[in-house]
Amino acid sequence: MNDASLTALSILLACLIVLSGFFSSSETGMMSLNRYRLKHMAKTGHRGARRAQDLLKRTDQLIGVILIGNNFVNIFASAIATVIAMRLWGDAGIAIATVMLTIVILIFAEVTPKTLAALFPEKIAFPASYILKPLLKILYPAVWAVNLFTGGILRILRISVKDASSDHLSREELRTLVNESGALIPSKHKDMLVSILDLEKVTVNDIIVPRNEIVGVDLEDDMETILRQLRTSQHTRLPIYKGDINNIQGVLHLRNISRLLMQDDINKAMLMQLSREPYFIPESTPLNTQLINFQKAKRRFGIVVDEYGDVLGIATLEDILEEIVGDFTTDYSETSPDIIPQDDGTFIIDGTAAVRTINKNLGWRLPTDGPKTLNGLITETLETIPETNVCLVIAGHRTEVLQIKDNVVKAAIVHAIPRKKSFIRKR
Repeated sequence: MNDASLTALSILLACLIVLSGFFSSSETGMMSLNRYRLKHMAKTGHRGARRAQDLLKRTDQLIGVILIGNNFVNIFASAIATVIAMRLWGDAGIAIATVMLTIVILIFAEVTPKTLAALFPEKIAFPASYILKPLLKILYPAVWAVNLFTGGILRILRISVKDASSDHLSREELRTLVNESGALIPSKHKDMLVSILDLEKVTVNDIIVPRNEIVGVDLEDDMETILRQLRTSQHTRLPIYKGDINNIQGVLHLRNISRLLMQDDINKAMLMQLSREPYFIPESTPLNTQLINFQKAKRRFGIVVDEYGDVLGIATLEDILEEIVGDFTTDYSETSPDIIPQDDGTFIIDGTAAVRTINKNLGWRLPTDGPKTLNGLITETLETIPETNVCLVIAGHRTEVLQIKDNVVKAAIVHAIPRKKSFIRKR
């Protein structure tokens, strides 16, 4: 073998190593593509994305054509390297060629190309699709034969290609995807998306205004008292009841009576005529279901009842929307009488304040799988109704009872214990 032949074989070997690197990078690039970004780019008309998407529809065929090409060039390269090595070193060239070719292929045709493809899958996969797609048509008989045998082996192992996982995301996977989106999605939008996913975990009972805080019109009051209440009300909708809140007769929208309030001959019958039938909601209804129910019934205000029909409180469309977008006020601790910040960093919190509301607005993690209010949380932790002012730790929050009235904790001082302190005990 003359020098010209040796040079030609060396050039051919170098080309085969480049082809091996191409197939290796193509495989990693195709498999590393973000399927959802790929779908988006394909819909916007990106040709490379469309070709890559078509190839990925039949992953078995794509892998088949890549591996056929890769194995062919690697084996061919091995044969060429052996011929060159034997020409240079005789019989010892076989061992030398094996070692040297292994190192060269490992570095230049496997690790380096695959690392680049993993880092920049789109830059590798999209151009490669222009070669792989026509190559698949040319080698289709060989690919079909290989897939026939591999399919048979998979059937023997009782594995079906159709059982492979789809691109559909579960709720938890979607939550992770949103949280890991980085700066691509503003943090406020992330919170809203995650809140929508959490709606089915939250029931109406978690967001209600409790019955002791309901502001309504009692028909047993005199008309002067009722009119004074209507003229000074800070609420748009008021439930109308007779004697007891469990005996709700209707819901009055103040917009409907704005003109009547200027008249002197207004009476209770006129109020009832302008009121709307009450809309009752079971306490265990998930928020995502109730949001749809409000939409279907064209309502914004509902009376929450328990399994016995007793009124527990009220829930509004705005309450559900606040679960998604957050409170409409800028600083809850400054606008809510239930949470009063102190100069020393503690908070005086009303016993009737909802635990979820406290967590959401103060960034705490008080347990929410049990009692719904701070009073309930304290009494459950103590396993008794406190008779005197006591101090306890709930989920890493030091809680000191301030006021007790009618067997109910009316107020407490609460603050989070710094995590570095070893005496924190979990509930």
